[in-house]
Amino acid sequence: MTGMLESQENNSENVNTENVNITPTNNEESEMIYSSRNDIVKRFKEMLLLPISEVIDDVEKLKQSYLDLLKQDQDVIRQDYLTKNDTLDDFVLPEDETDNEFKEISEQFNLLLIHYNEGQQTSRSANLDKKNAILDRMTEIVQDSENVEKYYNEFVEISKEFKEIKNVQSSEVSLLWKKYQLLMENFYDLLKINRELRDYDFKKNLEKKEQICIEAEKILESKDIISGFKHLQELHDEWRNTGPVSKKDREEIWKRFKDISTMINKKHHDYFSQVKEKETENEAKKIEICVEIESINYENLVSQKEWEEKTKFILSLQDKWKQLGFASKKVNNQLFDRFRQGCDIFFSKKAEFFTSLKDQFNENLEKKIALCEKVEKLKDSTDWKNTSDELIKIQKEWKTIGPVPRKFSDSLWKRFISACDYFFDQKTKQFSSQKEKEYENLEKKRTIISKLKDIFEAETTPDDNKNIRTLMSEWSTIGFVPFKDKDDVYKEYQGVVDKLFKKLNMHGAKQNIESFANHINKYTDKDKHSLYKDRDRLMRSFENIKNEIKNYENNIGFLSSSSKGGNALVKEMEKKIAKLKDDLDVIVNKIDLIDEKIQGN
Repeated sequence: MTGMLESQENNSENVNTENVNITPTNNEESEMIYSSRNDIVKRFKEMLLLPISEVIDDVEKLKQSYLDLLKQDQDVIRQDYLTKNDTLDDFVLPEDETDNEFKEISEQFNLLLIHYNEGQQTSRSANLDKKNAILDRMTEIVQDSENVEKYYNEFVEISKEFKEIKNVQSSEVSLLWKKYQLLMENFYDLLKINRELRDYDFKKNLEKKEQICIEAEKILESKDIISGFKHLQELHDEWRNTGPVSKKDREEIWKRFKDISTMINKKHHDYFSQVKEKETENEAKKIEICVEIESINYENLVSQKEWEEKTKFILSLQDKWKQLGFASKKVNNQLFDRFRQGCDIFFSKKAEFFTSLKDQFNENLEKKIALCEKVEKLKDSTDWKNTSDELIKIQKEWKTIGPVPRKFSDSLWKRFISACDYFFDQKTKQFSSQKEKEYENLEKKRTIISKLKDIFEAETTPDDNKNIRTLMSEWSTIGFVPFKDKDDVYKEYQGVVDKLFKKLNMHGAKQNIESFANHINKYTDKDKHSLYKDRDRLMRSFENIKNEIKNYENNIGFLSSSSKGGNALVKEMEKKIAKLKDDLDVIVNKIDLIDEKIQGN
């Protein structure tokens, strides 16, 4: 009957213990966050010194962490290369001593793993044979019901040996345990040992289970949740391997251990809920970064400055990405691939832009060199008005041309502006001296006006017409006067001339022709050369006057008749044209007289 109670207790404890046992989904190594691949290599070396059975799962997680960091480091190298070069065509990853060391350690571990797996398989088969041999012996003892008591020590010893044998095929564990439990129950039912011995076993088992509870309570106080959870699983294994306790203590001690286990499991669950929540938060932030990169409107990036500003923005997103922790394992790598693709697209577009910009810069360079050559040809010109207009036009055109390569920008601008400045400096000097000349001309014209007035006020003489023509010719040879005085002085001059012409009644021209006729009539046949010489002189005068008339007529067309100054100047030119035409008629008459004289001779 005692054996039956023990069997029932073992069944009850086994079932309840399995209900609260939660196989861990993460371990301490999976929660480690390494800042560099060197740290991982260092940890990997340490693991090689530990029993392979303790680190086999952690090594795989360590390898994944290393590959993630390796990928990030290589991406940073590519990004850095791309910022300095147009494309990745010639890119080659540099020699990585850390990576070589990691691969060498991985090979060492793989060799150890092969030997370990071979040994484990051999060990499991041997352990299965040992357990089956023990069960066979236990069966033989139970079947010998009449002599069962004499086998007690052996039975206890082999049952303990059965528990100590751990490593067997997982598919055989449940069947082995059921056979073992059944044989234990049958043995104690048959044994009928005395109560004192039974109570002693119960007491020892109770003490062990109380100590297990104390160990479990210490786990609750620990801040190392992962290690604590692993320790709890070890305590559950130890609980299952501890024999039964008395019926009166059984429920209480089990409840104590079960309650502690529940609290530890909850603490573990809450911890991973927080981890999951943080991963979800990181996932949302990483998606947001991806969307920010993918939403860039490349059509709006049309200048070098805009591309540089957007590059700073992309680099800030990369820094932000590095500061974020992992997202959930199922999407973390996908998000990184998406993020890296967005960055790759951006830097590829940037490379295309700067390639096209380089071509545009070279085209702009050719245009600006052509403008420099233009202004250099014009800089020595003394056609101040037209050249000034042309240079201003060229300067406006310069502003419409975009930038050139930076190494040519300053020198090209200095070349251009130096030529422009040279012309305008010369123009300033010219007009500065010209102003002095204008005041000199003003004095000369006032002197002529004074002489004309003297002729008008004096008695008329035969030389008046000649003197007036001489003074008028001298007037026409005098250059510009200050703009503010030109209308007044011309008005005064024209008034005196009009009075003189009216006074002389324009008979001077006729007298001039008659005087010329008397002059050439004095020539004899021997003076024919002088006649031709006079005729050539008159023809030159004729052509000069015709050109002068033409210039005045052209200039009238450029003057605005709507301005006061324009009207006055037009009138002056019209009077000059009339006067020149009169002079032209006189010259024509003189040429005719010479021709008649030549033909007559």
